Amino acid sequence: MAPAAMTFASSLSDAQPVSYWLDDPAKPGALPALTGDEHCDLLVVGGGYSGLWTALLAKERDPGRNVVLIEGREVGWAASGRNGGFCAASLTHGLGNGLARWPGDMAKLEELGGRNLDAIEAAVATYSIDCDFERTGEIDVATEPHQVEELREMYEEATGLGFTGLELLDQDAVRAEVNSPTFLGGLWDRRGVAMLHPAKLAWGLKQACLDLGVRIYENTRGQQLAASGTGMAVRTPYGRVFARQVALGTNVFPSLVKRVRAYTVPVYDYALMTEPLSPEQLAAIGWKRRQGLGDSANQFHYFRITSDHRILWGGYDAIYPYGGRVSAEMDHRPETYLKLADHFFRCFPQLEGLRFSHAWGGAIDTCSRFSAFFGTAHGGKVAYAAGYTGLGVGATRFGADVMLDLLSGQQTERTELEMVRSKPLPFPPEPVAWAGIGLTKWALARADANGGRRNVWLKAMDRLGLGFDS
Repeated sequence: MAPAAMTFASSLSDAQPVSYWLDDPAKPGALPALTGDEHCDLLVVGGGYSGLWTALLAKERDPGRNVVLIEGREVGWAASGRNGGFCAASLTHGLGNGLARWPGDMAKLEELGGRNLDAIEAAVATYSIDCDFERTGEIDVATEPHQVEELREMYEEATGLGFTGLELLDQDAVRAEVNSPTFLGGLWDRRGVAMLHPAKLAWGLKQACLDLGVRIYENTRGQQLAASGTGMAVRTPYGRVFARQVALGTNVFPSLVKRVRAYTVPVYDYALMTEPLSPEQLAAIGWKRRQGLGDSANQFHYFRITSDHRILWGGYDAIYPYGGRVSAEMDHRPETYLKLADHFFRCFPQLEGLRFSHAWGGAIDTCSRFSAFFGTAHGGKVAYAAGYTGLGVGATRFGADVMLDLLSGQQTERTELEMVRSKPLPFPPEPVAWAGIGLTKWALARADANGGRRNVWLKAMDRLGLGFDS
């Protein structure tokens, strides 16, 4: 191993193979599993953000509604406890993706996204959820010359459409915010993103649901969904739940509505967390306003600073397992951790000697349009939302509202959106999916190394509405 690689490996030697967020003494104990039969008005399947927000909003809409939530493991254990803690207003995986797909609805989608983030901030206060919520915004940084121009074009397009709260930063301005020799410019969304402790948000939502009367059963996997009389029944390992209506918030895990499964694939993402920075190390990088950051490459990194002055550094590799199988063995990938450590010290060479305390991974529910899709089944008695593609910390609350709207049968400003009424293209079967995703990853890496120029394959994907930045 080369000396530089040895240094990166040494920085990982004490890293615990667990999500930093879940490795917390505040983690609540698991609730008992369901045994026997349950009856309710609404059954929510899934104890991540999607299910938790659905249960909470259902009780807020109708306090008398009888709501049950089942979770296959423990609340927040999967993506909701493993993400970067970026809570974005965007419902469309960024302005560029939204404009490419739903230009006529973008003004309304941006408005709804802003209102949704405001509502999350209000819920954190109303339910006294201690999750380190900080509405500090996010800076997209350019690390290559062509990205500077791309950020300028995005700024001009957004401001030309009347979107506010964006600030274009030149090299000196962005380095005054966060000091990295790799930064050439930036686009700061001042209000559209909050930082938070993602697991504590899930745990706080769990407690809020319990306080409102939601009955939660953990270690209770939904195994089969079927019609039962005028309602539905879901079989679990030790019992059944009979419900008038069902909301599915299972996201990356196989849907109980089988026809939905082809719309998502699991893509594994990985992250590192550093030990706390010393005052001298903090002074060396600045970052006094604690924004989230992400670079502008196709294969991008996201990074942010925590309440106890650690740096989370994630992204870049996006690993698709052949056959789309979700498995615990994919949760760790030492070769990716080593690559991320290398990239971290290139970004912040002044932090040489800093060590990583945690390293982990998890599966993202990815769909071909990179933002959530919605629908119903069983004559409108079942609703689902999935496909958030890594931007679900905030958007899942919007998705919960959509599911409840669909179950109500009422037309709302949300259900009128083309985004809600349409579906992404399904993924093809293997081995075509494996080959296509692999070719796309290769082409994206080539574009990053070639001034952002997209080859014939990527241009064809763009025309099909499948253009992707990992």
